[in-house]
Formats: sequence, structure tokens, C-alpha cells
Amino acid sequence: MQTAIQTRTKEILDHHLSAFIETDVEEIMKDFSEQSELLTPQGPLTGLGSIRSFFVEIFKAMPKGSTLELKQEIIRDNVAYIVWTGESPFVSIPFGTDTFVIEGDRIIYQALAAHIIPKQ
Repeated sequence: MQTAIQTRTKEILDHHLSAFIETDVEEIMKDFSEQSELLTPQGPLTGLGSIRSFFVEIFKAMPKGSTLELKQEIIRDNVAYIVWTGESPFVSIPFGTDTFVIEGDRIIYQALAAHIIPKQ
């Protein structure tokens, strides 16, 4: 049986994924706060400005119409873990993973790793 925390975590994750698929930076930013941190292989990004810039750049490689296929989703209380693949005219992503830590109604931490292969 899902707890209220798990249900809210799932709602925020679903909103985030929907906004990502729609390449809607404004909607994605509703999931973060100034205290949020996005952990990437290139280093941490803290605050709304840095996180916004990250998604603006990602959407250049994964524009609207790209495919994102969710392979696994695990939710434990306020933590969500996903494994996914993606394809766009510019990149192929055979493996990606994100872990989200939710507090209140915001993503406090998002840790991202992905194998991104540029297309010629």
C-alpha cells in the first residue's frame, strides 16, 4: 500500500517527466526551488538559474518529438529512481538513470547519469 508521501513523490515525478517530454522548461522549474541541487557527471548545479540553464541545453539535444522510454521506476517514500533510454535526431541515449529526493512539493536533489552518444 502506498503512503501519502509515496503518492506525492509519484505525482511530482510524473509532472517532471511530462514536462521533460514536452520540453517545457517553465513546467520543469515548478518542481525545483532555489535550494535544489542537480547532481551531474560534470558537477553539481545549485539553484534555479543553473538548473534552468541545464534543461535549456538538454532540450537542444533532446527537442520536442524525441523519444524517452521509461524502463524502470522505483519509489520509496520521498525517493524516486528511474532508468530510461532516449533518442533524438542529435543523440542516442541507450542508458540513463535519475534519482530524485523530494521534500515538500519540490525536488531537492536530482542525480543524473546517462550514456549519451552524439549522432553525426
